[in-house]
This record gives sequence, C-alpha cells and structure tokens, in this order.
Amino acid sequence: MKKYCFGVDVGGTNIKTGLFDEKGQLLLVKSIPTRTEEKGKYIVDDMVACMKEMMTLQGISEEDVAGVGAGLPGPILSDGTVNGCTNLGWGKISISPLISEKFYGKKVCLLNDANAAALGEMWKGGGVTEDGFCDEVAFVTLGTGVGGGIISKGELITGADGGAGEIGHFPVNINETDYCNCGKRGCLEQYCSATGVVRLAKKKIAGIDESITAKDIFDRAKSGDKEYLEVVEEFGKYLGMGCANIAMVTNPKRFIIGGGVSKAGEIITEVAKKYFDMYVFKPCGDVEFVIATLGNDAGMYGCAYAVMNDN
Repeated sequence: MKKYCFGVDVGGTNIKTGLFDEKGQLLLVKSIPTRTEEKGKYIVDDMVACMKEMMTLQGISEEDVAGVGAGLPGPILSDGTVNGCTNLGWGKISISPLISEKFYGKKVCLLNDANAAALGEMWKGGGVTEDGFCDEVAFVTLGTGVGGGIISKGELITGADGGAGEIGHFPVNINETDYCNCGKRGCLEQYCSATGVVRLAKKKIAGIDESITAKDIFDRAKSGDKEYLEVVEEFGKYLGMGCANIAMVTNPKRFIIGGGVSKAGEIITEVAKKYFDMYVFKPCGDVEFVIATLGNDAGMYGCAYAVMNDN
C-alpha cells in the first residue's frame, strides 16, 4: 500500500499543498503564490515543483506516493477536464494528464474546490461522528459567495457538467428586484453570502455604517440588538429555505455550514434550523446542523480523501 498522497487547494491567490499519510494525518503544508499570468501557464509546473520539494524535505520516494488530489475554482467534468477557471486564467482544458506527466505518472483526482471542501469536512471535520463520519452530507459554504457540495454514501454528486452543488443560485425569493452576479434575481447568495448579509442590513436599518461587515452584524445580533436580530432572522429564513430545498432532493443527515460567515457560530445553525424545520418536507427533516471545523484546510483534506478512495 502506498504510504502518502498530496492534497492541493489551488486558489486564485495561493496554491496550498498538504502531504498526508495513509491514515489521513496531515504531515506537512506549504503555500506558494498562484502565478496566473500568461493564462496560468506556470501553475502546474509550480504545483509539481512544490510537491517534489516537500517529498525531499520528508525523505519520501516516488514509489511511496499514491497520487495527487487537486481542488480548482471551477466546474470539473467527469473525464477530469476543467470546464473553465477564470480565476486561474484557464479556459476548458485537460489538466489531469498534464499533472500526471510531470509528476511521475501518478494518478490525479481533480475536484471543484467547494466539492473538495465538502469531502474534507465529511471525513475529518464537521462530518465526524463517534464511530467514524457521516456519509450523507450537504456542505454549505457562506463566504464572498455561497457554494457547496452534496455527498451521498460518501461519494460526491457532481452532475452531468460538474455543476451539482451550486446551491448559491437556488431561487429563494421570486419578488427580488436586484440582480445576482449570475444574472438571475432572488438567489440564495444574495441573502446569505457575506455581502448578502450586509445588503440585507443596509436595506433594513437606516443610517447604517457603510463599512459594516457580516461579522459586525452577527456580533450586534448576539449582543441583543433588535434591528440586527431581525437581519439575522431574515438571513436564517432564506438559508433555512435553501437547505430545505436541498434536503427534499438529496435527503442528507447532516448540514455542515462553512465559509467565513460561519465563524459567527451557533447563531447561524440555530436560526437556519428553525426555518428549515418550517419549510422542509417532514420525512426529510431529521437533519443535524453543524459548523465546519477545518477552515481553509478543508480543501486539502478533501483532495487527499479523493485520492485514497479512488478505485
């Protein structure tokens, strides 16, 4: 059995690489800048050089490495083709063979970055249970936008074109007049992303500070401020409704809430569960809501899991 694998989270700013052993223990992490110039032509070479340097540091031979999992900010087709990564300067491109060719012919598992984070949280984060991990999970990430990943029986549901789990663009308000960045109106992202929460507050509270952040809003709600509590209630209504819609399609046992907004903690899971219970079809309603625990490492863990479980 191979002893090691790599989990690589490729972002528009940094490439974060983790070296894992066969038990899923993270042994070493290295972060390097993402060079997106010239349509991202340097990214693969930089990634491979980083992994080889880490092997040298740990005294690992190529025979002991099972493969590489890489999470990318874009949709991934079933054959491993990247269907466009704007943040990396890539169009539709076949990356798996290129990485493998440059890295000892090792197997390469490509994942969408949100899907990778979903797998990581299921395996070593918010999905952990007393006797292993929950393998029926819906991961919701609340950051600059809203994304996620759906897992059933421990396997990602990716869809025909790699777009499954794009829950940020669930329509949750048919009366919305403002447009989402995707070109539609009334998307979950317009209310539950970091910018969406701020947007809600500015609509509801007169004279609000223009520099207010999502963290400020949740902090003021926790302190008992009635106006900010009302903003959080509206946020929770849309998040709970979106999760109810997910549950009625995928029937998960656990919702894991991640992303920067999730740092507000239990105030989010409590208000989301309240409205989830109101909107969900009852046979699909036996669900836990938990906060993600791996933070920015979730993608690396998920990529490593994909390699270890690729048959």
